[in-house]
Amino acid sequence: MATAISLRRLGAAAAVATAASGAFLIQPSYSTSDRGSGPASIAAVRQRISDRNAVVPPRAVQESALIAATAENPLDILVVGGGATGSGVAFDAVTRGLRVGLVEREDFSSGTSSRSTKLIHGGVRYLEKAVFNLDYGQLKLVFHALEERKQVIENAPHLCHALPCMTPCFDWFEVVYYWMGLKMYDLVAGLRLLHVSRYYSAQESVELFPTLARKGNNKSLKGTVVYYDGQMNDARLNVGLACSAAVAGAAVLNHAEVVSFLKDEASNRTIGARIRDNLSGKEFDTYAKVVVNAAGPFCDSVRKLADKDVKPMICPSSGVHIVLPDYYSPEGMGLIVPKTKDGRVVFMLPWLGRTIAGTTDSNTPITLLPEPHEDEIQFILDAICDYLNVKVRRTDVLSAWSGIRPLATDPSAKNTESISRDHVVCEDYPGLVTITGGKWTTYRGMAEDAVNAAIKSGKLTPQNGCLTSKLQIVGGDGWDPASFTVIAQQYTRMKKSHGKVVPGVMDTAAAKHLSHAYGAWAERVAAIAQNENLGKRLAHGYPILEAEVAYCARNEYCESAIDFIARRSRLAFLDTDAASRALPRVIEILASEHNWDDSRQTYELKKAKEFLETFKSSRNAQFHDGKHV
Repeated sequence: MATAISLRRLGAAAAVATAASGAFLIQPSYSTSDRGSGPASIAAVRQRISDRNAVVPPRAVQESALIAATAENPLDILVVGGGATGSGVAFDAVTRGLRVGLVEREDFSSGTSSRSTKLIHGGVRYLEKAVFNLDYGQLKLVFHALEERKQVIENAPHLCHALPCMTPCFDWFEVVYYWMGLKMYDLVAGLRLLHVSRYYSAQESVELFPTLARKGNNKSLKGTVVYYDGQMNDARLNVGLACSAAVAGAAVLNHAEVVSFLKDEASNRTIGARIRDNLSGKEFDTYAKVVVNAAGPFCDSVRKLADKDVKPMICPSSGVHIVLPDYYSPEGMGLIVPKTKDGRVVFMLPWLGRTIAGTTDSNTPITLLPEPHEDEIQFILDAICDYLNVKVRRTDVLSAWSGIRPLATDPSAKNTESISRDHVVCEDYPGLVTITGGKWTTYRGMAEDAVNAAIKSGKLTPQNGCLTSKLQIVGGDGWDPASFTVIAQQYTRMKKSHGKVVPGVMDTAAAKHLSHAYGAWAERVAAIAQNENLGKRLAHGYPILEAEVAYCARNEYCESAIDFIARRSRLAFLDTDAASRALPRVIEILASEHNWDDSRQTYELKKAKEFLETFKSSRNAQFHDGKHV
């Protein structure tokens, strides 16, 4: 394995040297003879992405490929935005045999895509509204989301799984109402059903969920109805999509911002973009036949680069989540609060060894780093308090964050909660296709629609149709739930301690963590832990290893400390205090990988501390002692 890593480094160095000569331009990674609409093309792409020795092209190579896309030799599609939708568009387009580039101002999944409820779902609430309001739009959204739900789980099995969710019932009418509603949810799912919903008695429910209250609003628990949805590690899924696109041949570049569009003077058509590398400050032009705007909440800002008087499409909505200790919920069972005081739904779910609870739904301004308000955190604590027998304390909040939903809305709508989460694809200006709205669950279908629109706009000639419904992302092929045993049995965690290197056991928690985070590529990380003495944990109580920092710097475009603590690992979202303690070592390893000087390391620490201040845990938030103390 150490030899394989050395060979990959040599290959990467050769690629950088080729790029420096100006001769490098990334092409789709399968030959013309492989392309077509039949099984041969699917097999060729799948083989490339599932190759465990595949090299993710270095960042320098990706930038050179974008620079080499000239007016005479443009990309087919340039994607603006590296969230779930943008990365999905790049993956879809490149696997159709198109030449693709993607730029992201911050990091892959740095915005909304890393701040979700972590559910892959059709939307129980939307189904309820569809039935009672006779709203076909909502029903269509549920059908589509449930169709995509199982596909997402199958395409990234190491990052996604089915999760049972329990709905408490405190009178018999609720039992019948929720049982019938969730049976309808099963029916709508059809062949894509994960597991059949069912009723549990009060005693059975408490055995399954020990912290569930037996009384609520002076009523005794009559039982629960349990149904299934999907759960994911959202940011790692997003990074996996971007890396899959890169392996397939797309030129993806994070920390690169579009500062203006290039236009053809005769037709006024958008033919590319002026791009600034935010790490180096370097600016360059990239030409493309079509530009796809997938900037999420910031898509109006991108549209304003084409027309400063553009009419806004986005009605931003804030969604706040909090993270609590693991004892709030059992492993493998979530809880849904079906109706809060203002009619919302709140979930409480086990996630990566902790408990996540949310969400809220309120109007918000669009900012790069949204912060949760204290009243929103208190709202979530209030909502779950009535359903638990454990004392709910504000001091237990390990992390709290806000995400901005990019809702494409009718300007006359009065509140965001009643607006459908369906997506919109449009071409306001020739050569600029915008995709916005939607939800995480439907990112693949959204990407397919956007690529279809881009093909039509640019009169592009793809070599085959959409393949993504049949393609697993990097790390997915060959993975199964028992894969962690290979890591546990064949690798050790070599750790530096007091100047000496000592061997440590690759325990089950660490092995499972690596297996689920990196899938079939987890052995690469385990090899670094063993061969480069980076097997120590970064933070007490969490199975995240030092080796992951080095691996992500080399293979996942991890260019800053924030990239690692927030998106490559999820430490900032799980426990802001633990993330803060891990920062010095994270920066030390990244400095070694990226040759940072002292001033850059100081800058990274400062920016990461500022970032963590926006996560209102009990340690870094000001709140008054009250109900939840």
